[in-house]
Amino acid sequence: MVVAGVLIKTEPGKTKAVLRALRKEKGIKYAYAVFGRYDIIATITEAKSLDDVAKIIAEKVGSLEGVRNTETLIVANI
Repeated sequence: MVVAGVLIKTEPGKTKAVLRALRKEKGIKYAYAVFGRYDIIATITEAKSLDDVAKIIAEKVGSLEGVRNTETLIVANI
């Protein structure tokens, strides 16, 4: 399993709508609004590979209306 955190910057006024949409997406375990450089952090916990993570980010997260950009942090098993 691959676990990743996705930091999401939204368009002004779109954070709540993006948050609601993320919470409905399969593959995204948690999604929370945060303060700081990013507006939302989402956790992907059901990906079997890095390709699955990329697919979730490209097809589900990045395609949502109101998402400006993302940064993905892959959990390191060290």
